[in-house]
Amino acid sequence: MKNFNKMAYPYIIWMTVMIVVPMLMIVLYACTVQGNSVLTFQFTLENFARFFSDSIFPTVLWRSLKMAVITTVICILIGYPCAYVMAKMKPDSQAMAVLLITLPMWINMLVRTYAWKGILDWLQAGSEISVYIGMVYNFLPFMILQIYTSLSKIDPNLIIAAGDLGANDRQTFMKVTLPLSLPGVISGITLVFLPAVSSFFIPKLLGGGQYVLIGNLIEDYFIKTGDWNFGSAISLIMAIIILISMYVTRKLDKAAKEDD
Repeated sequence: MKNFNKMAYPYIIWMTVMIVVPMLMIVLYACTVQGNSVLTFQFTLENFARFFSDSIFPTVLWRSLKMAVITTVICILIGYPCAYVMAKMKPDSQAMAVLLITLPMWINMLVRTYAWKGILDWLQAGSEISVYIGMVYNFLPFMILQIYTSLSKIDPNLIIAAGDLGANDRQTFMKVTLPLSLPGVISGITLVFLPAVSSFFIPKLLGGGQYVLIGNLIEDYFIKTGDWNFGSAISLIMAIIILISMYVTRKLDKAAKEDD
């Protein structure tokens, strides 16, 4: 067992270099003033105060959260019926349906978004609607696959037992199928909401620069203005929001599994 434990060392090193060190640098930049030298750091909370003191930045944050929530809700409304139909198919048909759902994901997301840009420009869709379409299109497969996985694991005997006890189709769905599929819904919410709230190139490409989200602000302050300190502060605020979201969804997932 000890020999097998050593096999984890490369992954620990990789995680330290690629995740822990960058996060520590973001925290350092966020809590220091611009123009520090290596030996004379000047710590401050001014970057965070700047974010909340200017009404523009909280407005952009709220817009990002609202867009992520609406995108997630739309993905649930579309994804659950699709996953339900897939779970009712024959095994061979299910495999083909999963292939069709995952096939577009084999193409880079940026390329797919560029394709939608041409379509939406031709349709002359509004910037906000275009961004929503791009968000839903790119993140919908994650929701479908998570819900489908939960639905396909439900024991068919439970459905039969509910019918034998006098439950109709609606009652069987509400009392048996839906509760047992909630872990998949919660996992899908996590996989859709987290990337949607921090997305930057989808609103940049499909919104025509007119629909700015929090991810676009972070990109601008790192690349265009060169204010890494304020950009890091925004990134840290987003990281905290994402961690809180993950904590809440984890609690909901745990509660759903305990109810099962």
